[in-house]
Amino acid sequence: MNLWLRLLVLTLTARRRPRVDLLGECVTRFRVAPGDLDALGHVNNGRYLTVLDLARTDLVLRSGTSPVLRREGWYPVVTAETIAFHRELRLGQPYTVTTRTLGWDERSVLLEQVFRRGHDGAGEVVAEAVVRALFLRRGGGRVPTEELLAATGHGGAAPRPLPSWVADWHEAQDGVRQRRRAERPAA
Repeated sequence: MNLWLRLLVLTLTARRRPRVDLLGECVTRFRVAPGDLDALGHVNNGRYLTVLDLARTDLVLRSGTSPVLRREGWYPVVTAETIAFHRELRLGQPYTVTTRTLGWDERSVLLEQVFRRGHDGAGEVVAEAVVRALFLRRGGGRVPTEELLAATGHGGAAPRPLPSWVADWHEAQDGVRQRRRAERPAA
């Protein structure tokens, strides 16, 4: 319930909060709620991944990308993510998640998402994640990144080169995908 309420609040307040560029940074504010906690009294590891979903939704809403996705019948799907935890969050603590696009290739978009204590977006880093996503058509099939970027008013090369470790991770994910395909039984 807590997550549905957060999603509703994000959706209803998106127009009143500052617009962001799809390829820029989006800072989303949160506060640790009782439903976020595990038996040890800090935010559950799995909850971080769910909050990342909410922060990406905020980016889509505040960048004006949501109407494009609805019109085209496209939706995002996470295909891989990795997260590193540095510190804990406890009940009542305010925190932010800063989401920014790292880059893309012909099929995937790579995002960095950083949890920080406090509501100013400049606090102590709590956790860092890299997420790889692609967009699918409701009618079936994948949306090429070039088509997605053109529809949202962007295009061209990625804004910066991927950090080497992210490029290596991204390549490793492709290797996993190719291995899984090779292991599928012939139809």
